[in-house]
Amino acid sequence: MSTLIIKGGKTITGTHRVPGNKNAALPMIAATLLTSEPVTIANLPEIADVAAMLEAAKTFGVKVSRDLAAGTVTLAAAKLKTAKIDPMLAAKIRTSFLFAGPLLARLGRASLPPPGGDAIGHRRLDTHFDGFRALGAKATLGKKALTFKGKLKGAKMLLDEASVTATENILMASVLAEGKTEIYNAACEPHIVDLANMLNAMGAQIEGAGTNLLRVTGVPALHGATVRVGCDYIEAGSYIAAAAVTGGALTLTNVESAPFEVLAKAFHRFGITWTTNSREGTLTYVPKKRLKMKYDLGDAIPSIADDTWPAIPSDILSVLIVVATQTRGTCLFYEKMFESRLYFVDHLRQMGAKIVQCDPHRVVVTGPTRLAGGTVSSNDIRAGISLVIAALAAKGETRISNAESIDRGYVAVEKELRALGGDVVRE
Repeated sequence: MSTLIIKGGKTITGTHRVPGNKNAALPMIAATLLTSEPVTIANLPEIADVAAMLEAAKTFGVKVSRDLAAGTVTLAAAKLKTAKIDPMLAAKIRTSFLFAGPLLARLGRASLPPPGGDAIGHRRLDTHFDGFRALGAKATLGKKALTFKGKLKGAKMLLDEASVTATENILMASVLAEGKTEIYNAACEPHIVDLANMLNAMGAQIEGAGTNLLRVTGVPALHGATVRVGCDYIEAGSYIAAAAVTGGALTLTNVESAPFEVLAKAFHRFGITWTTNSREGTLTYVPKKRLKMKYDLGDAIPSIADDTWPAIPSDILSVLIVVATQTRGTCLFYEKMFESRLYFVDHLRQMGAKIVQCDPHRVVVTGPTRLAGGTVSSNDIRAGISLVIAALAAKGETRISNAESIDRGYVAVEKELRALGGDVVRE
């Protein structure tokens, strides 16, 4: 177990290259199992979750090769030797369950243990089961494994929730199903669009990506392709927050503008604005004044809540809570998705933040407060990076244990922050 040691008070400023989107990369790796031909993926982020997903792919017989010069990874699933996954690998990463759809479509069967991942609350699998069953598969929930079997046929379905991973799993299963499939109440996140674009490049016929109605016409087989992972706008938002709470300016490269239109609505609440250049693929943040909360009409305290896209993503809410501690004003945060995600605020209170936790889903933050360094622990990816941002703004030294949890979603965070002026080392 490693620890990040951060000495606060340094300005985070400079230029940062945004890596590929973790949430797009993982289902795109799983999708390579749908064809016997090689698939090359560019802009894969060098993070622990991607490494685990690639290792998991190898257990099915997928050959993985890297071209360091080109910055690509090629996966070749010419022959799949098993429809089962190593339980130890599945325990490392929740999205190991995304192999279920491709295995079911390609082999007609899949057997996977319950997925692992961050301890941020209960995440149900019912929508996956309902979708597979609608396509004609027999789905069984065992004590040690989740099994799926059957020949798939197109179907119309209404998902009981706009689950991202369920939408991805069902979409991948449906592309090789006989006939037409309609998935209503589908998730609309940018990484769903990335996955659909990849599948279409491989020969699938998918319409409606980016909307809540996906229409799929099944095809007999998919072929190889060269595809690219979109930018990680959550990682980008985290670095913008780090610059904002330390008074720095930041230029981000390797970005696409569209996702930042959604993030901008939340960041504007704190007086954080930026400009994007689609042609150059850049985003520029320059602090114009001190952070101040924008209240609702009638000078009412605002509420910032996460929800399905295009609402504020759950993955950025923890970061915004830290920004609120350094912003003049009061704000209510409502985490609708996961009942354990907000428990990390205990560490922020320990550092001096003025936060009232109303219940597992809601906290009220009043700022600005001068944070003080201390010893804290990272429970999950987003809590971890949020504590890093708090430590950068704090006075004195902060030690963040279980830093490996941050590595699951952020590329070499201590190296990247040092390049931007931060005093961050790993022990």
